[in-house]
Formats: sequence, structure tokens, C-alpha cells
Amino acid sequence: MTKKQKTLLYRILVAAVLFVPVYLMSEGIVKADLPRWALFGLFLIPYLTVGYDILRKAALGVKNKKVFDECFLMTVATIGAIALGEYGEGVAVMLLYQVGELFQSVAVGKSRRSISALMDIRPDYANIEADDGSLEKVDPDDVEVGSIIVIQPGERVPIDGVVTEGSSALDTPSTCPAC
Repeated sequence: MTKKQKTLLYRILVAAVLFVPVYLMSEGIVKADLPRWALFGLFLIPYLTVGYDILRKAALGVKNKKVFDECFLMTVATIGAIALGEYGEGVAVMLLYQVGELFQSVAVGKSRRSISALMDIRPDYANIEADDGSLEKVDPDDVEVGSIIVIQPGERVPIDGVVTEGSSALDTPSTCPAC
């Protein structure tokens, strides 16, 4: 996890720890006779803890005339729930949204690392056979259509082509279950 992801995870955990007892009090599960304004204040703490960056992005979006992004819509939805007196639902929606954002961020990071790893297995050169039979190493992007490339044992195949001499077990019907 990156530092930013860890920070978001800690904020989510702190907000959840703050949210649960306040929610239990508001639903009457835990006995506490608190006035509405006190419940509002108590719910505001986890709401701002987990959602202040979304609120900030929404405000910047309005300022930059890019109103209808997901941050703005989440802000409207959660503030709407709070304005209707559903404090717990407003905080829960923001909390769950941030959990989703964290999962998305982790998944995107893993995808980027996987793509980078795949790029590392790409061959750096292709052996082109010259007229005199010698081999010249060139960048695979510089190989012209119709050129003859030679693949030595143990080398990776640098570009697509047709086997003209020798044999290959690459993608033949006998070794390719999908073919």
C-alpha cells in the first residue's frame, strides 16, 4: 500500500470507530438521551474525518465549473441525508464510498504493477539476418515487414511472424488448448 492509501485506511478506521457508538446511541440501542443538536455534532466528527477530502474536491469542482463529478454528487447525497435528519445514513454513505475508493486505488496500483512487470519481459532486440548470413541486433520496433528474424534457443520472441525454417511449438494446435 502507498502512503496515501494507508492514510485513507487509517481515516476510514478512525471514522468507523467514532461512528459505531454514535449510531448505536442514535438508534436507541445504547441508552443515551441526547438532543438532536448533540447527535448532529457527534455525527459530524466521523463525517468530516472520513469525508473532508471529498468535500474539498467538490468545492474545488464547483469553483472550477466542473460541477457534476462523483465528489460533488457524494457531497450532495450525504449532506441531503444529514439535512433530512438521517445523520447515520449520511455518514455511512460517505464511509462506504471511501472504502470503495480505497479498494479501487489498491486494484489500480496492482494493475499498474502487473503491466509494468509484463513490459519487463518484452525482448529488447530482434536478430535480423543480413544478406551475408550474419545476425544484426535491432530494436523490435524497427523491424520491417518481410524481414527474416532469427530466434536463438532460450530467446524470447520479439515480434509476431511466420516460421519459415525449423520448427516451433508456439501456438500450434497441439499445444494451444484454446486453438
